[in-house]
Amino acid sequence: MDPVEITSVEDPRIKIFTGLTEAQLRNTLHPEEGLFIAESPKVIRVALDAGMEPVALLCERRHINGDVADIIERIHEVPVFTGSRDVLAAITGYTLTRGVLCAMRRPKLPSVGELCRFSRRVVVIDDVSDTTNIGAIFRSAAALGMDAVFLTPTACDPLNRRAVRVSMGSVFLIPWTRLDGGVESLREYGFRIVAMALRHNSVEISDPVLKGEPKLAVIMGTEGEGLPIETIDSADFVVKIPMHHGVDSLNVAAASAIAFYALSLPGGAD
Repeated sequence: MDPVEITSVEDPRIKIFTGLTEAQLRNTLHPEEGLFIAESPKVIRVALDAGMEPVALLCERRHINGDVADIIERIHEVPVFTGSRDVLAAITGYTLTRGVLCAMRRPKLPSVGELCRFSRRVVVIDDVSDTTNIGAIFRSAAALGMDAVFLTPTACDPLNRRAVRVSMGSVFLIPWTRLDGGVESLREYGFRIVAMALRHNSVEISDPVLKGEPKLAVIMGTEGEGLPIETIDSADFVVKIPMHHGVDSLNVAAASAIAFYALSLPGGAD
């Protein structure tokens, strides 16, 4: 399919990129019609390799025979819209990262049981709302041996455009879903719960008892308040990363990387 030149912000054919909010893209009333936006050639390639279904591509004219040529070849039946950098910046409201966006269909999420069945180390993202942190946590989870990611209902959407970009496509590399029950429901699948928190009864993350547990669910809390008291009190282990020089805590994305590395099992999620 030949690229279509776009010259106007009002062109209805590109409303998918310009006229829909993140909430409208998700389309919670009709999830089967939901979309997300992947940004940059690398992230789009990762998404395609993971089986994501493209709907439309928007890219700068200069990339058609350059960085995006192989992508266009792969999605040859999908409409490709193009224009100059200035035109596309006016359309999207910002200069595109690496000059390309791809709208894709949201995948159907697996059930909690499906993910638990073959997992030994999982992370629960509880109420984290910052898209950058979500993307960074997913990238660390995929790289450092987690088998799956669960998100509580109030946690940010991993398919938010910025979260996808920050994760460098890792949201497509590790299975994830929403946790429909409380964190305690994971005990039904044999998991013991690890709450990451600095408390008087915390055990250090290097404690060998943790490595010896066959199945752990690691809960990461919000950026500001951390985990709710009731979540900490109900955990099987309260685990801390030792702090020095008077620092009281780490950013949730940094803490998650340390926790995943320390608690993962040999072979990880391979």
